[in-house]
Amino acid sequence: MSGGDVDVPEAVRQKALARGAEARRWLASLVRLIQELEWKWGVDFGPALGGGSESYVAPAMTPDGEEVVVKLEMPPYGSFAGEVRTLLAAEGRGYARLLDLDEGRHVTLQERLGPSLCESGLPVPARVEILCATLLHAWEVPAPEGLQTGAEKARWLSGFITETWEDLDRPCSQSVVEQALIFAERREAAFDPEAAVLVHGDAHGANALQELRNGSGEARYKLVDPDGLLAEPAYDLAIPMREWSSELLAGDAARLGRERCVHLGRLTGVDPRPIWQWGFVERVSTGLFVTWVGADQMGREMLDVAEAWTGS
Repeated sequence: MSGGDVDVPEAVRQKALARGAEARRWLASLVRLIQELEWKWGVDFGPALGGGSESYVAPAMTPDGEEVVVKLEMPPYGSFAGEVRTLLAAEGRGYARLLDLDEGRHVTLQERLGPSLCESGLPVPARVEILCATLLHAWEVPAPEGLQTGAEKARWLSGFITETWEDLDRPCSQSVVEQALIFAERREAAFDPEAAVLVHGDAHGANALQELRNGSGEARYKLVDPDGLLAEPAYDLAIPMREWSSELLAGDAARLGRERCVHLGRLTGVDPRPIWQWGFVERVSTGLFVTWVGADQMGREMLDVAEAWTGS
């Protein structure tokens, strides 16, 4: 980092300003924090990387010339513990390798990966296949202790949907919300710790990055920014179910959604029924969330698809 300033991506800045006093203090302290980390690890920070809003992420160079990434988590640090447990358990299998950690500052030093899947230019079916292949590898990682469970996540999502729908003056129909709550209750009841695996929790294209050196000559991907949950594999497949709304709305959204669900099940060997139910819950909760943060068009599309899926 040169000089005494730091260029913070606008999405990170806006999220910090919206999160309250603790996050604003973190934002104001970034220059000092980066200087402390450069001294501690002997690295030189490059310009910040874009694409996220929950943390400050920048490339860095170690004294021996290794390219790495430093991730500084933004308060209130809700997902930091789950991410660290996941990366430590994975040891680079399916996930970015964790190279070092400063728990007190909520900072990780990770291996440098390449472009994200959403930057690949590949058509949606190809991206879905890559995500599924990457998840199949990631699900092999033994789940560490202390993770939030799928049952707990389902309960949290139910509360979030109910509260946010009211706060936003009911931007979708009551039938959509009722369907989401029914599905969340079913997934909570279905939680089985013996069948659960370590799931990423937010495996979309921006969180799948190309592995730079794998020795195979083919493009492989690893996951970054895991929430880290102990849940059924179908939860991870809910994320591609909630994505690419415009492609679904371009045709019969209910039929295309069912086809995507069945395709995800075939690629992974997972029962389509929980994929559909988790996918509906994630679509509604995320549609409400992005509406709440001001991404009205994205939120409208996600909720319009949920309307088309209700009762189907």
